[in-house]
Amino acid sequence: MEFSYLATKASEVRSAGAAPVTPIRTGDDYRASLRGRQLKVYLFGELVPEPVDHPVIRPSINAVAETYELAARNPELASALSPYTGERVNRFLHIARSAEDLVLQNKMQRRLGQLTGTCFQRCVGMDAINSLHSVTYEIDAAHGTPYHQRFLAFVTDMQRRGYVIGGAMTDVKGDRGKAPHEQADPDMFVHVSRRTADGVYITGAKAHQTGCLNSHWLVVMPTMRLGPADRDYAIVGALPVDAPGITYIYGRQSCDTRAMEGGSIDPGNREFGGQEAMIVFDDVFIPNEHIFMDGEVDYAAMLVERFTCYHRRSYVCKSGVGDVLIGAAATIADYNGVEKASHVRDKLVEMTHLNETIYSTGIAASYQAQPMKSGVYLCDDMIANVCKHHVTRFPYEISRLAQDLAGGLMVTLPSEQDLNAPEVGDLIRKYLKGRPDIPTEDRMRILRLIENMTLGRNAVGYLTESMHGAGSPQAQRIQIGRQMQLDFKKALAKVLAGVAPATAAEVTTDLAEYMGRVFNPPGARDA
Repeated sequence: MEFSYLATKASEVRSAGAAPVTPIRTGDDYRASLRGRQLKVYLFGELVPEPVDHPVIRPSINAVAETYELAARNPELASALSPYTGERVNRFLHIARSAEDLVLQNKMQRRLGQLTGTCFQRCVGMDAINSLHSVTYEIDAAHGTPYHQRFLAFVTDMQRRGYVIGGAMTDVKGDRGKAPHEQADPDMFVHVSRRTADGVYITGAKAHQTGCLNSHWLVVMPTMRLGPADRDYAIVGALPVDAPGITYIYGRQSCDTRAMEGGSIDPGNREFGGQEAMIVFDDVFIPNEHIFMDGEVDYAAMLVERFTCYHRRSYVCKSGVGDVLIGAAATIADYNGVEKASHVRDKLVEMTHLNETIYSTGIAASYQAQPMKSGVYLCDDMIANVCKHHVTRFPYEISRLAQDLAGGLMVTLPSEQDLNAPEVGDLIRKYLKGRPDIPTEDRMRILRLIENMTLGRNAVGYLTESMHGAGSPQAQRIQIGRQMQLDFKKALAKVLAGVAPATAAEVTTDLAEYMGRVFNPPGARDA
């Protein structure tokens, strides 16, 4: 059964160029495309009959739908001309052919953060396909494998159909002190469980998978550097979200059940939300034509490092979410009648300074991109890690300042049901009013939004995901440490201080690695 199903899917990919395909263009098209897939999704201990209709899941679907709507409204920002289809495709499916493409990714990400106030879930897939473009090319060059052409065929089909690609990288890991092949349970890392002439079967689980249910296809990737004994774990492949053998266990989010209460105030952001789930693979088939790495352990680290390079500067999206939170903090100050107080103004300036620092480093990493051998552009690794390291800190301080300006009422507000209750509703409107010209309900809505973003379900994406997504803080510090070129900087100091044996020539000609990228002309390849 599994093989015949996946073989049909693979046949659809191969024949896409021959048969006309109507791509998904609008948010409504996208929502309709998710129906009837018979996914095996568990939430609150129950099998979800239709995820599209579940009130906890629906806001995350709306957030992805906005990526289609933005492309329709502003095609220059959120779509691009594909060299593979000859048509405009959603920018989340585009392979970056220039530094400008990467810059536009960042601008799109900030705008979507502004429009949704949450995680819109497509960045992992976008960064995965851009990483795989160069890695599959270099594996083929070294080993004569057919991965790159397979990959291009897959991407071309996804572009023609306008699908959402989800990236599945983070394994559950088990004992963190042991390599994949050393685990007591081999399923702690996704691995090839058996092979046939037609493809491979994989078993294991991926954790914290953003937007996985809301995707059409998944790209499974290794999560770490691998050794020779980990060959079965060095697997990269694409498979449909509804492939037989996959179970999704939906992740809880703070205050998530407010979406089930039917109101519009207490959720804070009723329309949009994020999504994480655990994906369990139980002997799931991937046909040969959708395998892009199989056993090439030496390239696992390359893939992880290039993916995290893209993905760490993709956290520029938090600046868009930060714009919303800064706006909410400024609004509640207005509603409280203290917008002109100097300390309020100073806190808003500090929030803006932190937010723009995130954006500045993210977009700088994209501007300082360089072409890979395959032709795809890769953003600057040093600045990308600096961007993500800012993101592990600054949203927390922005949130603290927002809570400072909001006041304690943010967490002691009565419920929306009480506001609408005839016995106490008028008392709430009377005693929880701020400025007399501002309705109490409006004040409550803004306070609930701040709660949602700093403590509730969208704090998942703005805070904890900012800490651990694309690698926890120490991962960025390791990468920054590898590239800080202390010997070069010591030579600079010695020349100016007159300390031998450093010479001026030594510090003007030895511009390699990160400094080479700093001073190379835009678009030049790092030597």
